[in-house]
Amino acid sequence: MPNSMKVFSGNANLHLARAISKELGVQLGQAEVSQFQDGETMVRINENIRGEDIFVIQPTFSPAGNIMELLILIDACKRASARRVTAVVPYFGYARQDRKDQPRVSITAKLVSNLITVAGADRMLTMDLHSSQIQGFFDIPFDHLFAAPVLVEEFRRRNIPDLTVVAPDIGSVKMARAYAKRLGADLALIDKRRPKDDSVEILNVIGDVDGRNVVMFDDMVTTANTLIEGSRALRSQGARDIYACATHAVLCGTAKDKIERSQIKEMVVTDTVAHDPATLPAKIRVLSVAGILAEAIRRIHEEESLSSLFIDTHTDSPTVVVESPER
Repeated sequence: MPNSMKVFSGNANLHLARAISKELGVQLGQAEVSQFQDGETMVRINENIRGEDIFVIQPTFSPAGNIMELLILIDACKRASARRVTAVVPYFGYARQDRKDQPRVSITAKLVSNLITVAGADRMLTMDLHSSQIQGFFDIPFDHLFAAPVLVEEFRRRNIPDLTVVAPDIGSVKMARAYAKRLGADLALIDKRRPKDDSVEILNVIGDVDGRNVVMFDDMVTTANTLIEGSRALRSQGARDIYACATHAVLCGTAKDKIERSQIKEMVVTDTVAHDPATLPAKIRVLSVAGILAEAIRRIHEEESLSSLFIDTHTDSPTVVVESPER
């Protein structure tokens, strides 16, 4: 790789950052990311990066300190005279509030996008946004990648017979349709509603799953309530083996225990969110997206197109990634 590229990381997902660096054939940059005694984040870049093309890898899941690490890393790189700084955010947190759907609420996705831009990022790279419209919140070039190549290949390799892809809610229908098309599978839909933010009520299963093996695809899993209730509804409709799949395994609270006790046979996730393997249930299998992110970084650095790399699971178009032009 050219010497003009360097990769740095905060503490949110060092395992993924090291894997990406290994794929690129470069050493992870020397940066000290720590805290003062009062909890404030401190960043020091311990090498010369003047004129370099910098990639800062840091997902922004809870706690909020992860966002601060990203922002301060970007600021430190800009003040060290980096030529360009690209924020590589495998999981973009605070994405659920992407519109004002109630009185007197914040649009946190826009707030975080503003923070990243003001901190000095020249470009943004992320994966499987909770809402694609968030791309429009940024006034810098934005590359939206998808974990679909990794996830589709995993289930294609398994060659599961009588397979039906299930959308766990209305919002994920386009994604599920794209997965079903590429796996040569049937499509079904779970009709649900949320009486409260932390509860799910399944109203109906639309489509025939009787005697079928099913896999539910979603962009993220937090409480796992949707997948648990969905698996119960699918079983009641005669489904056989039930699989679940999600890009971002946030898994808060008792989600891991609920998945382990559920009727889900296996859940496949990616490593955009860091987890200690020792704490994961036996039912959860983690696949790496380091190869996808590394290739995207290499192409950005070498000013090549990304559009031939990735399957866009939100459309039926053969175009495989949403890419903003250079500005």
